[in-house]
Amino acid sequence: MVSGKATIFALPLITLSLPPIKNEIFIHINIMDNSQIIDQIIARANVWLGDAYDAQTRAEVKSMLDAEDKTPLIDAFYRDLEFGTGGLRGIMGAGTNRMNIYTVGAATQGLANYLKEAFKDLPQISVVVGHDVRNNSRLFAEAVANIFSANGIKVYLFDSFRPTPELSYAIRKLGCQSGVNITASHNPKEYNGYKAYWADGAQIISPHDVNIIDRVNQIKSVEDIRFDGNKDLITIIGRDIDEPYLEAIKGLQLSREAVERHHDMKIVYTPIHGTGVTLIPESLANYGFTNIIHVAAQDVPSGDFPTVESPNPEVPSAMALAIEKAKEVGADLIMASDPDADRVGAVIRDAKGEYVLLNGNQICLILLNYIMTRNAELGRLNGQEYIVKTIVTTETIKSVADKNHIRMFDCYTGFKWIAAVIREHENTARYLGGGEESYGFLAEDFVRDKDAVSACSLLAEAAAWARDKGQDFLQMLQDIYIKYGFSREAGISLVRKGKQGAEEIQQIMKDLRKNPPRTIGGSPVVTIKDYDTLEATDVPGKKTVKFDMPVTSNVIQYFTEDGTKISVRPSGTEPKIKFYVEVRGKMESAADYDRAIAEADNKIQQIKKDLGVD
Repeated sequence: MVSGKATIFALPLITLSLPPIKNEIFIHINIMDNSQIIDQIIARANVWLGDAYDAQTRAEVKSMLDAEDKTPLIDAFYRDLEFGTGGLRGIMGAGTNRMNIYTVGAATQGLANYLKEAFKDLPQISVVVGHDVRNNSRLFAEAVANIFSANGIKVYLFDSFRPTPELSYAIRKLGCQSGVNITASHNPKEYNGYKAYWADGAQIISPHDVNIIDRVNQIKSVEDIRFDGNKDLITIIGRDIDEPYLEAIKGLQLSREAVERHHDMKIVYTPIHGTGVTLIPESLANYGFTNIIHVAAQDVPSGDFPTVESPNPEVPSAMALAIEKAKEVGADLIMASDPDADRVGAVIRDAKGEYVLLNGNQICLILLNYIMTRNAELGRLNGQEYIVKTIVTTETIKSVADKNHIRMFDCYTGFKWIAAVIREHENTARYLGGGEESYGFLAEDFVRDKDAVSACSLLAEAAAWARDKGQDFLQMLQDIYIKYGFSREAGISLVRKGKQGAEEIQQIMKDLRKNPPRTIGGSPVVTIKDYDTLEATDVPGKKTVKFDMPVTSNVIQYFTEDGTKISVRPSGTEPKIKFYVEVRGKMESAADYDRAIAEADNKIQQIKKDLGVD
């Protein structure tokens, strides 16, 4: 019998689908009843009591086996932690469904096997390995380095935690073929993850992603993993990469004189216990800022993230200590990076002097507007420049690009797709910047993943540039809305867990395709874009045309007559379906700002009702 929470498995004829890997580490389970699932999970766990596993792992598994409540055992062993197109991410601990040296090891062995096939003609394959501040991150990184080196692959291992974008930089700088970063980004402290990168410094896309997954799935036993590292093939790196990386970021500077005039503006920065503490204050100093105010408690690197519930700069509570510090010192700008320093959060003052969070769309809009406008002012535009945004990011960015005669590309969510656009135009056009609504931005092409180090530096510089024009950050944002049109965005997530939830999410997508809304927020739908078929439908004209994207994706977009954009997509990493809402409006002057926000928020509420997601 199953005690406690394990009774949730008292469901008829459930089939639990697992990757069809044959033995030892991975076992395919078909659940017919409670006794059968427990017997199979116990058999699966017993494998982990063998001598191939370390003593600590065996003790943890034995404790779960001996416990009366089998819930932890079931959760740890009911499936395999899936290696997807972005790598691994999961809760740390013993078990096939956990992040540990054995699941990390299987991923690395599979990647090593593929690298030896893909680069078989190279005399020496090399990789970079990095990690964040999370618990076990150094352990996992060293295991990864040992496995690569045991397979004859040269490893450049960072001496300590570093921002994710620096790993991307190092791959390109050192001429490596791949890289691995151990990080779970802004997930809760129980999680860790494994991100795989290719030779261009970008996260892996087709065809390498599916090929690597295939090689990982061929690892049938822990004995297939070579843990016996070759120290002669492991080189420790650190400041020798930090310094050229920071120098390259300094080269992005567009307004040195403005920074000199406003070098002492008060900037509060927090790494939220993460890797940003290593380089972001130094980068700000390199730009010329002399009054960086720290949040001392959050400068302490810690995988426990002790001062926040969630180490996510888009969550208001994560910014509470920084806002408290800003009020204390009267700061002009607050910036934060997530634990692996690839995403940036920002807080500015409103017209009443209160501190308010910018959303990811606003940060991306401000940075791209600054970069495009400043390049125009400096006479650096010759018609060969371009920017990139994701399809769910604000369309106001396109208005700014069009006004400056700069080409804009739309791509799927995720910086691997922004990197793919950069790669496609490597020698034919100049990349100015790209970003997404989820707080990621990349201002440079010598990195191929989102970068909070450069983003923080340029945000601070943009604030100094605005001061030169007699504006604060809010006035600069309002000025953008007055020139290019007001937009307001909202994200809605419907969580639907388990097999039934997954089926419900798919049914929602089917219903939206079969019976699309005719009006949204009181405005007629004029265009529907289905990224699963790559077809755009002109609703009034009843015409459908094909459009280009590198692959298909389960995303639907609706555009209305009044400029509203609704994007719907199931999450690729979580049990949820996401709705991205953008409404448009007009601002004649800064005095219209509050009115525009109120009208937009009312419209967003109506749209939620229309979509049944309020």
